[in-house]
Amino acid sequence: MLPPFSETQTDEPQMRRPASEHSNAVPADCFADLHSTLATVVARVETAMRTDLEHSLDQCDPLLIEVVHYSLFNGGKRIRPLLTVLCSRSCGRDDGDLYLLAGAFEYLHVATLIHDDIIDQAAQRRGKKTVVARYGKTAAILAGDWLHARSMHLVGKLAGPDSLEVFCRATQSMVNGEFEQLRHIGDISTSKEQYLKIIRQKTGNLIASTCVIGALYAGADRQQQHALRTYGSHIGEAFQIVDDLLDFQGNAAQTGKQIGNDFVEGKITLPLLYALAEASPADKEIMKELIEGDRTQPSSYEALVANIERYNGFNLAAGTARQLISTAIEILRTMPVHEDGGQATHLLQRLASYLLTRKR
Repeated sequence: MLPPFSETQTDEPQMRRPASEHSNAVPADCFADLHSTLATVVARVETAMRTDLEHSLDQCDPLLIEVVHYSLFNGGKRIRPLLTVLCSRSCGRDDGDLYLLAGAFEYLHVATLIHDDIIDQAAQRRGKKTVVARYGKTAAILAGDWLHARSMHLVGKLAGPDSLEVFCRATQSMVNGEFEQLRHIGDISTSKEQYLKIIRQKTGNLIASTCVIGALYAGADRQQQHALRTYGSHIGEAFQIVDDLLDFQGNAAQTGKQIGNDFVEGKITLPLLYALAEASPADKEIMKELIEGDRTQPSSYEALVANIERYNGFNLAAGTARQLISTAIEILRTMPVHEDGGQATHLLQRLASYLLTRKR
């Protein structure tokens, strides 16, 4: 099932969360159907991954084997594999190889997390030591490279050259999005449009690729491919906006990483952009000084949070995420569905709604 919000404690100090944080009133069993399906899908995907690794790592160095297993089976929501499976099912195909194809997206996702943690010099993820903190930079880079290579191999082998092209375009887009984000570090002149372009490249296109490749695997027609690609892009962008909100409003014991990292790194995210657009000249200057000054000071973080709250930045960003999810769900309602795919399409709609409620 979808994992409960983690109670794992972290040794990292927590910055104060903003007073505007509110508890989510969604009943615990509201997504019971989604939880049940994810439990089944995750079990099959993890079995497929373990079988694949037993074969593909058979002649490899013991340290590589250890690092790959540590990185893959150390928690995680498995949202990307679920999307691949549900999109394929909605277009009429569900067989054994589908779960290994879904696992290929978890390989890629974990590879990107390993490399992100190297870049960020992160000590913890999901409440546990990152791969780089436990095994060192060299082992982490190489294990991430191996997972990326294996994911490409599996997509090409199982879903064909058209799917591999989609996959490679998405990963290239992700890297370019990271470079564009670097260009805007600490730059309060960043526009909302530039921010949305960055997250579309970093997250939206990659999530969209999991959906459209699931559709291609099932032999979907162009209308179905377009609908699922658009759905994936929208929920991917919403997912990133929620991530950006959690970096301000989350709880380190639940997210598994320190709150306020984006501010420390100088990332200009949507809550801040909305606040800057609404702020008085004096408060905008204060936020500019905070972003351009010593961002490692908790007092600087707290002052920025206070200004974002004052100008409703958190609520406005959450509203943008809700609108993206609403559009994604509407797209699915108009998509032609295979006669056996109705339940899967319903669960894709449920998954979109669930993404707005997550706390990690």
